Amino acid sequence: VTRSVLAGERDVAENKIFAHPLPFNVIPHIDKFQENGYTKEEMKVTWETRKICGLADDFPVSCTAVRIPTSRAHSESIVALFENPVDVAAARKALEEAPGVKLVDNVDKLEYPMPITATGQYDIEVGRLRENIAFDNALEFFVCGDQLLRGAALNAVIVGEAMIENGALKTKAD
Repeated sequence: VTRSVLAGERDVAENKIFAHPLPFNVIPHIDKFQENGYTKEEMKVTWETRKICGLADDFPVSCTAVRIPTSRAHSESIVALFENPVDVAAARKALEEAPGVKLVDNVDKLEYPMPITATGQYDIEVGRLRENIAFDNALEFFVCGDQLLRGAALNAVIVGEAMIENGALKTKAD
């Protein structure tokens, strides 16, 4: 079907699975729409972000989930707001040293996170670090990760291991 679009035999790829054709398209709709206008997937990202980061239930988190035609990588554009001014160099250094993170951020060499390069690796690619120009004290960046290798299950194991190591989670024998 994709071949027929490339050959000029069709204007749009056939669609049998999603609400709209996926080849050569981006669909800002994953899962069912909720009463608040967000989709269930977008709310799951919001809830999971708060939970993983230990944030309050009312901590402001928002996203738009978009289905893109990639093999198996998730991507996010993130704007993080802080109380104090952002130091991009310090953020870059922290990300370089963070376990499970691969800093891919050299725009002069056109190096930044992409699904095609994140697929097949356990680390999450992070790049396009910059001060956000719309909000004070905000850092903006882009991330990509292979959801089959670095999904919720692996993250849960990593968080659990860290909690055992730092004493926050005790085994029954303790």
